Amino acid sequence: MGAGAKHQLVFVDRLLATLVHLRHAVTHDVPACWFGVDRSTITRTIGEVRPLLAERGCTISRGVRLRPLAGVIDHLGASGKTGIIDGTEIRVRRPAAGRKDRDKFISGKSKQNAVKTMVVMDGDGRMLFCSPTQHGSCADITHARQSGLARLLEGGPAAEILADAGYQGLGAQTGGRVVTPPHRKFKKNAPDWYEEMHERQRKAHSSRRIRVEHGIAHLKNWRALARHLGRREHMSDTVQAVAGLLSHQQTADLIPARQV
Repeated sequence: MGAGAKHQLVFVDRLLATLVHLRHAVTHDVPACWFGVDRSTITRTIGEVRPLLAERGCTISRGVRLRPLAGVIDHLGASGKTGIIDGTEIRVRRPAAGRKDRDKFISGKSKQNAVKTMVVMDGDGRMLFCSPTQHGSCADITHARQSGLARLLEGGPAAEILADAGYQGLGAQTGGRVVTPPHRKFKKNAPDWYEEMHERQRKAHSSRRIRVEHGIAHLKNWRALARHLGRREHMSDTVQAVAGLLSHQQTADLIPARQV
């Protein structure tokens, strides 16, 4: 603390430069021109402020934030709200030729170089958690297990988590706490009544978890997550910083409505 060159910008200006970079994904030259400093100053600024924003966690009420996934599960269990999880991919630059883990970034779904994060929201569409990123080739259910979701649900509070078909298998592992779309019992020559029932159940499940799709769309409105052109090592901080800022915005939007 206190070592190194002194900052040319006050903290408010450094925070503003970081927010502009996350929101609009402008190059470091743009805020450098605005503030009249060198490009390296903005690079240093973003590198220092971005981890601070990522560590804030997601805001659920004024002065209350959720940081680790264990706190999110405890919050869902205590509040009785339904959680919704889904994985989303963010396109990144192709790793350099000759790198050993180069193929791990290729997504089997989009066939592009990407990283993946797991988003957790509640039934009201409030952002609760974004996990650190994994390679694009990592399956959704594998990512959930590596993040500790199955372990926390298995021995944690009775919380209902809605998920898509990519998480089938977690339901049995967590005692039914993870709810996925219904299986098809008839793969061929299914009777008409079964097709109608299966379609009705599938649509009912999709309508309950549609809010996580909307939340991911709001995340991708931040240009830094639409397609990341910077270093892949910073993606975890970038995703979690944007998730925290989005949750804070959602909380600020709800406060005036409650007061009225």
